[in-house]
Amino acid sequence: MDASQNNVDKMPNLVKWPERISYAASDFACNLSFGMISNFLMFFYTDAFGISAAACGTLFLVARIVDAFDGPFWGICIDHTHTRWGKSRPYWLWFSIPYAIFCVLVFTTPHLSLEGKLVWAYITYIGVDILYSAVNIPITSVLPNLTNNPNERVTLSTIRQFFGTAGGTIVSVAALPMVNAFGHGDEQKGFFYTALILAIIGCLLLLNTFANTRERVQTASSKKALPIKTSLKALKHNWPWAVIIFINFIYWLGMQTRNQVTIYFFKYNMHAAWLTSIMLGLQMAALITVAITPWCSKKFGKRNTMLTGMLTAIAGQFVMYLGSKTLNVGIIIAANIIVNLGTGLVSGLIAVMLADAVDYGEWRNGVRAEGIVTSFSSFSAKFGMGIGGAITGWILNWGGYVANHAQSASALNAISINYVWVPMVGFALSALALLFYKVDSFEGQMQSDLRAKHARENKED
Repeated sequence: MDASQNNVDKMPNLVKWPERISYAASDFACNLSFGMISNFLMFFYTDAFGISAAACGTLFLVARIVDAFDGPFWGICIDHTHTRWGKSRPYWLWFSIPYAIFCVLVFTTPHLSLEGKLVWAYITYIGVDILYSAVNIPITSVLPNLTNNPNERVTLSTIRQFFGTAGGTIVSVAALPMVNAFGHGDEQKGFFYTALILAIIGCLLLLNTFANTRERVQTASSKKALPIKTSLKALKHNWPWAVIIFINFIYWLGMQTRNQVTIYFFKYNMHAAWLTSIMLGLQMAALITVAITPWCSKKFGKRNTMLTGMLTAIAGQFVMYLGSKTLNVGIIIAANIIVNLGTGLVSGLIAVMLADAVDYGEWRNGVRAEGIVTSFSSFSAKFGMGIGGAITGWILNWGGYVANHAQSASALNAISINYVWVPMVGFALSALALLFYKVDSFEGQMQSDLRAKHARENKED
């Protein structure tokens, strides 16, 4: 292990700070705009647009079925792309503006019948989901081509996660005050103008990422379009990929359930809706552990670092259970801080481990397919978030939730189940899956073999 790490340490650092910041800005942009959707769209639908919780749950599930196709579709497109800008970067140029438009449309409230509202919600939500994949998948697929230095990848992913967490925190804290400020009591108007401003900022940042990043790791396969059948060979016996895709699914299922029900918990269980922004703002605590992720990863390994994060998040959810039973604000604040400290060690490493899976697919199967391997990251995350959204809606409906009314005991219990137990189960299953991740033990040898392979291929070209 020490010898492998020494080989890694000798590899050059190819990415300068301006490019690091430009790359990280992509995740800031996505979390700023899509964070608005993931945190507040269900509340917008039920309490502002007039769609039932059960209908929302079904909508989120249907959108995830569509994701079963759109994620791999974009991945295949990336593997077939060969331009002077690279394979992944062009997607920010081509799709950032359409994505921004749909980020606004999804919070637009035309005067329609209930059936018309559902049709509008289906079209705009599925549309924004598809376009989100078009701009988000390249953030992960471009990472293996920015640098082949594993430590630099961790650094890039950490900076990206730092910016992404900052973007998510900003929208969590600022969204509801912005809605109130722009709406003056009209939530529909407030949500529209808030979404418009965030979409414009996100679009400009994605275009900046396109302009200021470079795909510098060039291999024989990256210089040409890969047939679908060839791309799929990269997944054969790619167990690191399978483990991380499962973790990405179940982790984001729990996180989505927790985040989107936060506003319900504090509005109805705590009778203090104003606390929502503060609690979501505690995501800033994750910045502490995000900042130390490169050091922890280098010293203890990526698997052990992420496992520590999962176990910390589980402990935080147990403290959350104690707080939800007593409705003690202090305990709930402490629980949120603990959970966010744990998740700070998780989110940034998912992209790094997927980049490792790209390398593993090439090392074992001889096929480097950045698009198809990393596209399942977006699919699995959004599928998890969608199932989490569906679970939230169905549990709320089971509990008898009625928007904008005092809730029954069963409805309050349904909110607590979503806020406490679903995320805890997600974190626990993710921790269990990590026990099967073994890349850290042979990463140095894998990178050494791949550098020799790339040198031979480039010489032959």
